[in-house]
Amino acid sequence: MGGFAANVASHWWIILIIVLLVFGATRLPQLARGVGQSINILKKEVKSSKDDPDASEAQEDINSSTTESRSNDQQ
Repeated sequence: MGGFAANVASHWWIILIIVLLVFGATRLPQLARGVGQSINILKKEVKSSKDDPDASEAQEDINSSTTESRSNDQQ
C-alpha cells in the first residue's frame, strides 16, 4: 500500500509542475486568491440560504415556475 501512496504523491508533484509551467510563478498567487474568494462567496451563500428559510421557499417557487414554463413550452 505504501507504493500506491508514493505513486499518488508523485502525480501531485507532476500536476504542480505543469500548473507552474502553464500559468507561471507570478500568476499562480492571483489564481489561488481568486479561487479562495470564490469558495468564500459560495460558503456565504450556502450559509445564508440555510439561515433564511424564506429564501429557500422563494427558490422552490422559482424552480416550480421554471419547470411549469418548460412543460408548457414542450406542449
